[in-house]
This record gives sequence, C-alpha cells and structure tokens, in this order.
Amino acid sequence: MIFIYNLIIHLYNFLIKIAALFNPKAKLWVDGRKNIFKEIQSKVTHQKPVAWFHCASLGEFEQGRPIIESFHEKFPDHQIFLTFFSPSGYEIRKNYPVAGYIFYLPLDTQANAKRFVRLVKPELAVFVKYEFWFNYLRQLKKEQVPVIVVSAIFRPDQRFFKWWGRWQLKMLKTITHFFVQDEVSKELLNSVGISQVTVGGDTRFDRVLQVARQKKQFPLIEKFIGGSKIVLAGSTWPPDEDIIIGFMRNAPPDTKFIFAPHEVHNERIKSLVRKFSAGVIRFSEADELNISGAKILIIDNIGILSHLFQYADIAYIGGGFGVGIHNILEAATFGNPVIFGPNYHKFREARELIKLGGAFSISSGEDFEGIIGKLITNEPLRLQSSEISKKYVETKQGATTKIINYIEERLQEK
Repeated sequence: MIFIYNLIIHLYNFLIKIAALFNPKAKLWVDGRKNIFKEIQSKVTHQKPVAWFHCASLGEFEQGRPIIESFHEKFPDHQIFLTFFSPSGYEIRKNYPVAGYIFYLPLDTQANAKRFVRLVKPELAVFVKYEFWFNYLRQLKKEQVPVIVVSAIFRPDQRFFKWWGRWQLKMLKTITHFFVQDEVSKELLNSVGISQVTVGGDTRFDRVLQVARQKKQFPLIEKFIGGSKIVLAGSTWPPDEDIIIGFMRNAPPDTKFIFAPHEVHNERIKSLVRKFSAGVIRFSEADELNISGAKILIIDNIGILSHLFQYADIAYIGGGFGVGIHNILEAATFGNPVIFGPNYHKFREARELIKLGGAFSISSGEDFEGIIGKLITNEPLRLQSSEISKKYVETKQGATTKIINYIEERLQEK
C-alpha cells in the first residue's frame, strides 16, 4: 500500500504539471515549488530553534493563527517556519510578519520529506486540522521530532476507520499528540488504539474573538449605513445571491445590503453588479460623495470581510447551496443572527447554533423571506438571536491556551 501511495503522489505531480499549462492556480502551485530546497538552504540560518507549522490553505491558516501568534509571543527564542500546500494560502499570507520563513510544502515524496526535515531541522511540528502526509510523518518520527495535530476532527466515514484504510493508521500512530474538537473524534481515535488525544476545542473560536477585539473601522461603510438596518451577505455564490435579490424587491425601505462574494475577480464582480438595476456601488469605487446614496454595496477586495460583520444586523453566509457553508463564526462573534443554505450538517457550530436559536437554515427563497422578514420586523427576536450567537462563541474559547501549555511542556522536556 505504501508503494501505491508513493505512486499516486508521483502521478499527482505529473498531472498538476500538465494542468499548470492551462490553470493559473496549478501554475502557482508548480512555480512556487521550483528550486525550493535551494531557497530553504540559503535562507534558514538556524540561529534559533525552528518550530514548523503547516496549514493546507488559508482557512487552516486562520484556524492555526492564534496558536502561531501565541507561540511567537511565548517563545521568542524560536523561529517559526510556516508552510502551505495550496496557493490560496501561500499567495495571500506569504508576507505574514510573525513567521520567519514561509514556503510551499514540497510534495510528499520520500526524497523530499527526508531532505526537507533535515534542512529545516524542526524542534517541533504542528499540523493544523488536516494534512496527514505519510512520508513527512514517517521522516519526522525517524528524526524524533514531536508532531502535534491541532483542531482536528474525525468522522466514522473517513478512510482511517474503514478496512481498506487501516494501513494509514500507521501514519496517525506516528503523531505525538492530537488536539481534537470533540468527544466523537476522541472516541474514534481511541477505538483504533490511539490514546494520545485531548479534546481541546476549536481554535477558530479564539481567532474570531481575536478579530472582534482588534476590529478595524471603515468610515466609508459607516457613511453607507447611515441609520439603516444592514443585511450582510458574506462568502456568497450566485445561488445565494439570487435568493437574497428575490427578497430585496419587498424589503423594508430602511434596509441596505452588503455583498461580499466568495470570489472577487473582475468578471465575477461585474456579473453581480449586472443583477441590480440601480443603487449599487463597488467598494473600490466608493467615496464620501457617492456612497451614502447607494442601497447596495459590493465588497470587491479580500481580507476585510471578517471585520465587516460588526456593521451587520443580520448575516447570510454563502456556500450552503453548494458543497457546504463557509465560516459562520466570523458573523456570530459580532452577535449576528446567521442564515445559510441547506448544506450545513457537517459543521458542528451550525448545527448547535440552529438548536440554540442563533442561526437559521433555508432551502428556498420562500424560506429566506420568512426568516429574514421576522428578524427585520421583530426586534426582540433579532436581539435574542444576536445574544445567543455572541455568547455561543464566547463560551467556546480557550483551545489555544490548552495547546500552548502542552507545547511548553514538550519543549521543556527537550
């Protein structure tokens, strides 16, 4: 099975190089790994011990960010070596100032893993949520480097718990310690003989609370709002937007809308603008003269959505009519009642918030009109839902502290 795994890795490498001829994201993936070992060798000084943090993409980075920053603050005598698998993480965070070194992760071949670990010489490796790379984990085990997986979540349908995936349990058993999000994950790992597990919670709660405490102000958006109620639609796709637009025709006159689509390339933004006949403005084209008269504001840049929920009265989070909803915690931490589509069941926070009354799922435009109509017109209901969302996030904080305390114990043992 290990032979087949390595064969698949090499096949993936071949196919992505072909895809890079046509796909810009694949090209970034390939180009970002060219001469990577020479770069690592020339840049890493080893004047301080190295702590390696790995994130698959941008979402995992945001999840791991509280740990990285807490580690940086608590252990200033260490250098942070940060890697990404995906361009969507690396290209956006390649200048992240807390990390001393930021690279793409070389593909998980036996040769790459051996060369990488021996060049970087990490004293500790932290993997965020996913990314169980067999050759890297095996090499780290050989080099006696402690490996910690944080904010992990496991489900019975994953390959590790199927008869045909049991060989990959060897990979999981090389990990020094798991910090999982829930008891189900712990029980699953225990059931296959993995006992080095702590239910630590989800560091995303720490991250969104950190953003709320350090929120940025946007005077232009405050001018746009005036005294209106704000419905903020974040990380949306066309099916989400069509449902909201259907409601807008009958929305109360004192309601304004902010759209922050998941993709912000020019063609995507233009197609969204064309759906409105009037009253719409792009954030990049807004100024103090034209923004107050607009009814619809489209956010056409990245990196500010998590701060914008402070201005919302009600939030809609997209993705629920596709493969799954995007992050609802950024909205909940600011006390937004949250609405989303039907594909939310694999997200524990969505299920829990629905039960509590802080979130609502819809399957159609009629559902949306019914729910948002109540939230807009029934002020006590909206405020109650708002308080539920905010308190839910506050009660879930603390995962970062547990993980950092464990890391401190491990480092003291060395």
